[in-house]
Amino acid sequence: MNKMLAVIKREYLQAVRRKMFIFMTLFFPVLMAALFIVPSLMVAKGMGGKKVAVIDGTGALHDSFSHHLEAAAPDPKKALSGGNRGQLPQSIDIEYADAHGRANLDAASKPYLDRLYLDKKAENGLDAVLVIPANAFEGSDAKMTFYSRSSTDLFTQERMASVANRAIQRQRLTGRGIDPNVVDTLTREVPFDSVQLSRSGQQKKGSEANFIIGFIFAALLIIPSFIYGLETMRGIVQEKSERIVEVLISSMSPRELLTGKILGVAAVGLTQVTVWLSLIAAVGAFGAASALMAGFDISQFLRPMVFVYFALFFILGYLTFVCIYAIAGAACNTDKEAQQLVAPIQMVMMLPWFIMFVIITNPDSPLSVALSMAPVYGPITMFVRTLVSEPPVWHILVSIAVSIATIAVFFYVTAKIFRVGILSYGKRPTIPELWRWIKVA
Repeated sequence: MNKMLAVIKREYLQAVRRKMFIFMTLFFPVLMAALFIVPSLMVAKGMGGKKVAVIDGTGALHDSFSHHLEAAAPDPKKALSGGNRGQLPQSIDIEYADAHGRANLDAASKPYLDRLYLDKKAENGLDAVLVIPANAFEGSDAKMTFYSRSSTDLFTQERMASVANRAIQRQRLTGRGIDPNVVDTLTREVPFDSVQLSRSGQQKKGSEANFIIGFIFAALLIIPSFIYGLETMRGIVQEKSERIVEVLISSMSPRELLTGKILGVAAVGLTQVTVWLSLIAAVGAFGAASALMAGFDISQFLRPMVFVYFALFFILGYLTFVCIYAIAGAACNTDKEAQQLVAPIQMVMMLPWFIMFVIITNPDSPLSVALSMAPVYGPITMFVRTLVSEPPVWHILVSIAVSIATIAVFFYVTAKIFRVGILSYGKRPTIPELWRWIKVA
């Protein structure tokens, strides 16, 4: 036991004293925040402004298209409840052309279409042209046409179509004698709130905030497991190549060495995640106080049990993944060989991340439930389910039991392969050879 504790201490201190560990521990949350914020700012900057010409065959939509469509600035008060759906940071300059009475709309549109080919910075350049047919009010087969520089300018297209259709509907109702003010009242959209109803009847806010939080916590659960799994693999390969492992095995059993390495690196990962969560909690406390003053309860999105589940499933997920990396390190002689061996396995292990959108949006679907109680995938999937929904307690207990059993089996197999592999040199073993190692060890 003392020898195993010595290995744990060595692995832990060797990792936490590195400058890169200190840097990533302190600044990783900042980098993650930048990863979410900077792309949003770049999108807002990249959307820019658009110049769109509207060729109106009806001649009756001047009021709707005679003004500049401003960029939709997100409302901070609506952000927590998901009230900013569909708002885009894009302004549109509209050039309106009355083509009422023109027999040939194609001819009326041609001068504007020619301006699509001009440089965007040119004074007369256009980004798009919207053509509204003369029979837009009454024709059952009427169809608007949107011409654009790009075949994927979907945001501008959808926004212009929305404005045009709303204006056409208003004109149809007004043309039948309905007062315009009444039309505005009748066509006014009704906002809605998303509410999660728990099994106990408690109501909680449900919105894009829950969706984003789900992805952030899933990343915090997955990334350290893979990072420190790779660290374990590389450490074993390095000790094999430098023949250090032969000295270590002479003074302790392979199982003690393996256990010490796994638990030592697990302590490193847990330390780093604890610091990250502490930083997030500190910032969250300030944000919660500010939100509470504004009338929002941040506990609607984050509950204390979330952090308990996170610590539990982080340990289970880490121990599940690290055994696989330990096998790769023990079986291979170089980093390149180990990475080639573990790469396809790693892709399989990341299945929950690839379908995270499905798990978050439908946490009680048969697929989500099955993955949450399956070996390997259980810790990640079940944690996300506890974060965004309220799964039955027996689901959580089964997931924990399956994960513990998986870790026990993986550790048994890893120990056997580790016992033979750490002293094996030469070519990388094949799957049948690994199977023979398990049987003879």
